Amino acid sequence: MTAVTGEARVTASRFPGPRGLFLAGLRVHRSALIFWVGLVAVAAGTLLWALGPGADAAWAEYRGMGCTDGSPDLGCDLAGPAMLRYETAVTVAAGLLSLVPVLTGAWAGGIVGRELEDGTARLVWTQSVTPARWLAAKLAVPALLLVPGTLALTLLHRALWSSHSHLFRVIGWYEWHADRIFEANGVLATAQPLAALALGVLAGVVLRRALPALGAAVLAVAALIWALDELRPHLWPTPPGTRPLMHEHPASHFWPLQLVETSIVLAVAALAVTTAFALLRRTVGTA
Repeated sequence: MTAVTGEARVTASRFPGPRGLFLAGLRVHRSALIFWVGLVAVAAGTLLWALGPGADAAWAEYRGMGCTDGSPDLGCDLAGPAMLRYETAVTVAAGLLSLVPVLTGAWAGGIVGRELEDGTARLVWTQSVTPARWLAAKLAVPALLLVPGTLALTLLHRALWSSHSHLFRVIGWYEWHADRIFEANGVLATAQPLAALALGVLAGVVLRRALPALGAAVLAVAALIWALDELRPHLWPTPPGTRPLMHEHPASHFWPLQLVETSIVLAVAALAVTTAFALLRRTVGTA
C-alpha cells in the first residue's frame, strides 16, 4: 500500500486540475493503456489483412476449385487453407471486439473497488481533488480512449463486410443479423463498452472491494448483453405476416434496430453513472 499511496500523492500534487487528472489517469493505468492499444492494433491489423490479401487469396482459391463456373463439385462445400485463414481472421477480429465490453467492465470494477478498498481514493481526495472529480476522471479517461478505438474497428469491420459481402454469401457465413456481426457493424460496438465502464464503476462504488466489484461488473455486463440479444428482434416492427425473429427482419432494419438498442444501452450507462455519483456523494457525506 505504501507504493500505491506514494505514487498517488506524487501524481496528485504534480498534476492539479482536469488536465492533471487526465495525465495522472494515463500514468497510473499505463499497463491497461498499453493492453488496449495492443488489442486495437491486433484487431485492426487482422481486419486489414482480411480486407486485402486474405480475401483475395480466399476468393482466388474458391475460383481455382471451379466453384464459380456454374458447375461446382462437392469439394466446394469444404473450405481450403486460404478460406480457413480468412475465416479465422474474421472470427478473431469480431471476437476481440465483442470481448471489449466484458474486459472494460472487469477493469473498471476492479480499479475503482481497489482504490476505495485500500484507501488510495481517500488519499487523492485530500490532495485538492474532490470525490466527484475523482470519479469523473475514472469515467472520462477510459471513455476518451475507448471511443476512438472501437469506432476505428467498427469502420474497418463495416468496410470488410461491405467489400466482401459476396464472399460471405458464397461460403455461407454470417448474416447481417448474427449477434457479433450486428454489434460490430454499428455504433452499438462503441455504446456497449461505455455502458460496461459505467456498470464497472458503479460496482466498485457499491462494493468497495476489488474482486467482488470485478465479478459483479462482469456479471452485469454479460446480463445486459444477453438481455439485449434476446430483446433485439422486438425492438422494431417486423413486416406484416412475419414473426419477431432476427432472420425475419429485412436488412433495411439494421439501422433502426441499431439506434434503438444503442439508445437503451446509453440509457443504462447514464443511469449507472448517475447512481454511482449519488452513492459516492451520500457515502462521503456520511463518512
